[in-house]
Amino acid sequence: MNGSIFYFTDLTSTVGYDSIIQHLNDGRKNCKEFEDFLKERAVIEEKYGKELINLSKKKPCGQTELNTLKRSLDAFKQQIDNVGQGHIQLAQTLREEAKKMEDFREKQKLHRKKIELIMEAIHKNRNLQYKKTMEAKRLYEQRCRDKDEAEQAVHRNANLVTQKQQEKLFLKLAQTKSALEDSDRSYQQSITSLEKIREEWQKEHIKACEFFEAQECERISYFRNAIWLHVNQLSQSCVQNDEKYEEIRKSLEMCSIEKDIEFFVNLRKTGSSAPGKSSVHPPKVALVCFYSSSCCCPHQHQFGCKTH
Repeated sequence: MNGSIFYFTDLTSTVGYDSIIQHLNDGRKNCKEFEDFLKERAVIEEKYGKELINLSKKKPCGQTELNTLKRSLDAFKQQIDNVGQGHIQLAQTLREEAKKMEDFREKQKLHRKKIELIMEAIHKNRNLQYKKTMEAKRLYEQRCRDKDEAEQAVHRNANLVTQKQQEKLFLKLAQTKSALEDSDRSYQQSITSLEKIREEWQKEHIKACEFFEAQECERISYFRNAIWLHVNQLSQSCVQNDEKYEEIRKSLEMCSIEKDIEFFVNLRKTGSSAPGKSSVHPPKVALVCFYSSSCCCPHQHQFGCKTH
């Protein structure tokens, strides 16, 4: 930041300096916002990771499957658990990055505070000297008016007053001239002191601007790199998760429908001999006809029907 473009025509004004400080404060606030973002993201990642782990451990998922599909499901639940652990680890990483951002902010704050204290003292001293100079100027101008009035009084009353009165007028004129000389010296000394302070302020102002520029460059670079690193960490987490999912896919590729069916058959088979023909016959029933003597039952002799 070129200090020469942050001046102001009013010597006592700090509008340019205040503009720089406000920008630096905004930058520090932005870093704090990203720091808070990382912390909140860490909470989300940790909560998600724990819920995944609980899900993989407590929720049944094909628990009665057999053989190769069972192994695939075991691999599936284990890798989901691993994914959950990965999110918890990512949460810890995000907290560490948030702490680094906090440390960076505090470091810049401490370094900046030293410069700000110097500038505050210079501004205070400059404004105080400016006030003294303006007071010396006011007094000098008043002494000039007093001297002019004393001279005019001498000229006006040159032939109108007594010798003694003239002596009083000349004495007053001499006093006003002496007072004017004193105030002039005081005024010149104030101007010299103010100029010296102004030069010191200008030098420190430029140095402060150069320091603030270097610090702002450092902040922007650090902030940019912190975001870049954060995105890389998220990408790495995705890659690691995909590697875990790939393990599940590999396990599923080893799953054999034929082997699982064969495994079930061998495990639960009950025998290869089917039941023979049924040896159970329906019971014989003796039928008795209770017909009249004219019984015409066609099967009366076969079933023992009798006539009376």
